[in-house]
Amino acid sequence: MSHEPFHGVFPYLVSPIHESGAVKRDVLARLCRDLIEAGVHGLTPLGSTGEFAYLTWEQKRDVVETVVEAAGGRVPVIAGVAATTIAEAERQAGTFEQMGCDGILAIMEAYFPVGDDGTFDYFKAIADAVSLPVVLYTNPNFQRSDLTLPVIARLAAIENVRYLKDASSNTGRLLSIIDRVGDRLQVFSASAHIPACVMLIGGVGWMAGPACLAPARSVALYELCRQGEWDRAMTAQRELWALNQAFAAYNLAACVKGGLELLGYDVGGPLPPQAPLPDHGREALRDTLRRLGALEEMAAD
Repeated sequence: MSHEPFHGVFPYLVSPIHESGAVKRDVLARLCRDLIEAGVHGLTPLGSTGEFAYLTWEQKRDVVETVVEAAGGRVPVIAGVAATTIAEAERQAGTFEQMGCDGILAIMEAYFPVGDDGTFDYFKAIADAVSLPVVLYTNPNFQRSDLTLPVIARLAAIENVRYLKDASSNTGRLLSIIDRVGDRLQVFSASAHIPACVMLIGGVGWMAGPACLAPARSVALYELCRQGEWDRAMTAQRELWALNQAFAAYNLAACVKGGLELLGYDVGGPLPPQAPLPDHGREALRDTLRRLGALEEMAAD
């Protein structure tokens, strides 16, 4: 797929893994096809919801290969690259480009803290390793070494670093980023509680796990934002907030996978030692999906 500017709703896909360790390719492919049918604008394997930190390299390759094949060029696939070393990050990025991905979501893992220069070198190496557009991923709540504003500004000067996905939920930080590099980087939001706000201040969409459970609702919210229908957008935003309340109480992958199981996708639970969704969490999520109409849509299908 030739590169057109990325925009809209990119669900962070789960990684369905069989007890044997094999990727459940048929389940993942079906999910991808259904999300595309629901109108999403792209797919993102190996994001946070995809449990990238818990997968082997072979599993990561199988996940990405499955998603690229299922997408079939209909929507762009932006694959997550995450590593603790530059050499491994370069290997992953180069392989995913060869497999047919349309973009790279660059994530930095760290055990020991890494300073600004090392952080810049890591992301620059990923950009240099591919000809694809690169999305910088920043999440100060979970990452040991995160992207500071000065590093983001330096990276924005690299030709194929074109996007930033911010999971800080801090609109003040986002305003600072957009004010400084908004002419060079397009911003994606995360989660289901802040996209309308990010769109209002200049964002172009969001990448988030909850979109797997409510893709049509997410796409409708995006279209309302694009049309400037802010009152209606905020009403839709508040309805989707219920999903985030569940995710705040439980493990993210457990919630998305648990929700998908309720919707009929045999994705299994989160990879150990992560805890599966408890029964009371499952029932709370069932009620949320019912209120959003997702269970009724599943029954109709």
